[in-house]
Amino acid sequence: MSDAEAQRLLRLVEGDFSVRRGHPLPLGATPRRDGVNFAVFSRHATAVTLVLFVPGDREAAIEIPLDPRYNRTGDVWHALIGGIDPGIEYGYRADRSPNFESRIHRFDVTQILLDPYGTGVAGLEAWGSADGASPFGRLGGLRSLVVDEEFDWGHEHPLNTPLPDSIIYEAHVRGFTRSETSRVAHPGTFRGLVEKIPYLKDLGVTAVELMPITEFEECDNRHRHPATGEPLRNFWGYQPISFFAPKASYARDGGSVGAVQEFKATVKAFHEAGIEVILDMVFNHSAEGDERGQTFCFRGFDNETYYLLEPDSGRYLNYSGCGNTLNCNHPVVREMILAALRYWVTEMHVDGFRFDLASILGRGRDGSVLPNPPLLEVIAADPVLAHTKLIAEAWDAAGLYQVGSFPSWGRWAEWNGRFRDEIRRFVKGDPGMVPLLAKRLAGSPDLYRGDGRAPYHSINFITSHDGFTLADLVRYNEKHNEANGEGNTDGHNDNLSWNCGQEGASHSPEVNALRRRQVRNLATLLLLSQGVPMILAGDEMGRTQAGNNNAYCHDNPLGWLDWRLEEQNADLVRFFRLLIRFRKAHASLRRRFFFEDEVGPPRVAWHGVKRGQPDWGWESRCLAMHLLGGKSDDDLYLAANAFWEPQEFELPTLPAGRTWRRSVDTSLDPPEDIQEPGTEAALPRATTFRVGPRSVVVLVGR
Repeated sequence: MSDAEAQRLLRLVEGDFSVRRGHPLPLGATPRRDGVNFAVFSRHATAVTLVLFVPGDREAAIEIPLDPRYNRTGDVWHALIGGIDPGIEYGYRADRSPNFESRIHRFDVTQILLDPYGTGVAGLEAWGSADGASPFGRLGGLRSLVVDEEFDWGHEHPLNTPLPDSIIYEAHVRGFTRSETSRVAHPGTFRGLVEKIPYLKDLGVTAVELMPITEFEECDNRHRHPATGEPLRNFWGYQPISFFAPKASYARDGGSVGAVQEFKATVKAFHEAGIEVILDMVFNHSAEGDERGQTFCFRGFDNETYYLLEPDSGRYLNYSGCGNTLNCNHPVVREMILAALRYWVTEMHVDGFRFDLASILGRGRDGSVLPNPPLLEVIAADPVLAHTKLIAEAWDAAGLYQVGSFPSWGRWAEWNGRFRDEIRRFVKGDPGMVPLLAKRLAGSPDLYRGDGRAPYHSINFITSHDGFTLADLVRYNEKHNEANGEGNTDGHNDNLSWNCGQEGASHSPEVNALRRRQVRNLATLLLLSQGVPMILAGDEMGRTQAGNNNAYCHDNPLGWLDWRLEEQNADLVRFFRLLIRFRKAHASLRRRFFFEDEVGPPRVAWHGVKRGQPDWGWESRCLAMHLLGGKSDDDLYLAANAFWEPQEFELPTLPAGRTWRRSVDTSLDPPEDIQEPGTEAALPRATTFRVGPRSVVVLVGR
């Protein structure tokens, strides 16, 4: 051993260094009083070496070959290393000899592999450090980190906000506060997010749904901004490196250790403010890509186990659109995913998960669609996750679309893509949409009734990170993705949008007035439908992406929230805030059962412009919904007119002692467009109400 190696080893150990047999469970690196237990799965490796590093050193301090006679139980390789503490960095080498199936296995003994269960990743502390700013380069130089999970949670506890009462706000941690207009002390970080809690609390949302915050690769985008020449990033984060480790560059300081601590502090702060935290998890693929990608973890341990492969060629099956597909229903991978979910619930105290391209989680080992996918069933039935919100993006990149048919066991909610599409079509004036509008307002019973689910299993949204913002939905007929450097070939071509007569920014008062009205129409239908509304961060401020409907690569002002809009569009922020307050004030908008399943007299009535005569015809563009309040709530009347001319709606008769009052009228200018709940203007003796062209009206019978 050289002097340098000896010095590294001396810096590594504290006390008596020892190597013992260890235990096969739990997988990962587990600090114990007498050292750290390391355990990793590899069925097909014939040799596994544990490699330990002094933090900050490029070279390994010591490499410990694991003896298959003593340090292997079944398919798990393990060792208990005494004399070391949390903070140590580590990785593995795995080899197979002889390797008769090289087309299937991708062992490379020269590569140091990340621990699939590692809760910290060293080497990616600097955001976007593809040019060597990271001390170890990119994926080939990463190490896992033994993390001390100790944290003072105080009296923090799960909020368990019922799904029917939830209002979700989808946000990107970095993009939410990266702009200098955010005026936070720690822009683009978990701490920056915490600094905006007062704004979110005042807005009234009950949960933030954070786009991926587990460690991901942002530097694998080969394109450059065509105007500036700057490299574009995989900004959104749908390129996972780890399913356990929070992203180090989202921490203000402290690297991976700091990220764990800061994320816990973030959850604690949100819970203290009464806001839940939901994570967007990407279990459908990894950043290792296809056969051209870089091995850094899973396939270096057991390619055949972790990924879906063609059995003859070893080619990766690509249902994710990202080069590979995780073998989610293999028992080993299934257990890893379940362990990750339990970790985020038990150690990080998160409240729920949104599963990206969740239909992949229901595919078998040959890629076929399973009728009762074991992974989805075990997640739904897991006792640790019993009160955790489970939200599926019920489709994948290979064309499988399961909205309304996603296997649920009464537990899984879904992003309701049909709600998005059909509300967009109604508001822009497409014919034949009135019957579908009624179903979406009622919680989509045609999709979810009868399989143990309820209206709140429909996560309703008009916009999300993927697609136009709400402001762009009424400004653009076509996508404008030239800034992505892909010749405007990426992103969806059919956005069900309408530019209100002029593409892009307009100086026309008439066009801009119509756009403001359309935004309010969409917001009103979203927030007053049965189900769980989800708002895209910045929509309440009128945020635009200049017509880009696939801004996944923009770590620049195009992808950041411009907080000047909060003041510039204060009337729109107020409209959203009061709509949320209105929803919370009326239990009849948050029903636990479908109307058809409620006991007693009907609690909803449908009307057209004529009372009691809904027009379900192809050319109809008018619908009114009357929610009968009874003793528990006010009567509510919502009239939607997608015609380009005003319509006179006959009002239902109220019980004696009640009077219709105007709460929302999107045809009016602010602040008359919406009233504070409880201060609505009375309409004594009114028997009709004139609903303006392309407008939505909400009345309260009190």
